[in-house]
Amino acid sequence: MKNWKAIVAALTIAVLSGSARAEVSELRIPLGAGGFGFLPLSMMQKYKLIEKYAAETGVTVTVNWSQLGGASVMNDILLSGTAHIISAGPLGFITLWDRTQGNLNVMGIAAISTLPVRIDARVSELKSLDAISGTQKIGVAGVKVSIASTLMQMYALKKYGKDQVYRFDPFTMNSTHPDAVIALLSGNSTMVGHGSSVPFDYRELKDPKIKTILSSYDVLGGPATFTMMSTTKKFHDENPKVMAAVVKALQRAQEMIGEDKQDAAKVLLESMGGKGWTIDELVQILNDPTTIYSIKPEHVLAYADFMYRIGSIKHKPTTIDELFFPSPAIVGGN
Repeated sequence: MKNWKAIVAALTIAVLSGSARAEVSELRIPLGAGGFGFLPLSMMQKYKLIEKYAAETGVTVTVNWSQLGGASVMNDILLSGTAHIISAGPLGFITLWDRTQGNLNVMGIAAISTLPVRIDARVSELKSLDAISGTQKIGVAGVKVSIASTLMQMYALKKYGKDQVYRFDPFTMNSTHPDAVIALLSGNSTMVGHGSSVPFDYRELKDPKIKTILSSYDVLGGPATFTMMSTTKKFHDENPKVMAAVVKALQRAQEMIGEDKQDAAKVLLESMGGKGWTIDELVQILNDPTTIYSIKPEHVLAYADFMYRIGSIKHKPTTIDELFFPSPAIVGGN
């Protein structure tokens, strides 16, 4: 009997040790493309929030924050195992979610930021999106695939029908945000519009000749998730304490931005290379009620529904629970 009890005790210790070892000791998370959309990640990095909350559960973890961004890069490094958690926009996430159904099963963790996307234009030349013609162009971060392009496609679907979804695509061109701002403000370019986001739209809209002719609010009917975190089901299920720490750290980072916008602006400016903007300008944008940092997903399902309708994904999610892991983070999301 004593020997049996000793065996049971040894097995129990082995199981418990195995469970402890299952939690990753080095967590690899890319910082994303930078800027306002990824500010909470920079806050998490600076204040070591994941490490703090993981330690509270008895897990010691080191977080490796790599300087990587862009949807295609993010998807590749998650699928290859180079990163454990990635951050990107909802379109890139939905594409990856669709591709990995039945295998890696990538799902959302929580929203990082909820920010508007605006189509700004020189109104002397383009008073509305419907009026675009000839050689006029709208600069976008990615023809057909950027959020700005998708919003124009969603607008075209609603107003003109399914056969006109790509009505405005021929009038778009690839451009970086800084280049588009320069072209739009100069007035000496065929680029009369820009699919813009913070902080670039603020610089454009300071010019009275520039107006917003379409926004994500117009198309989606309110705030929409701009960036979000995701991971594979396997990693999520094998690291419950680390994942809980990540969500808690993300939420705390978002709260810290609201509590001290001066400090958040300093962290943001540093993440953007330390130049090009003043702290006061960044604080002004952080104070804008449309600049929202919340873990709750907003209108992600609307993007997925559109992508399914035009055939860019094969699977149609009908509830937010099909896209995100079960968590208080997604309660009330859509």
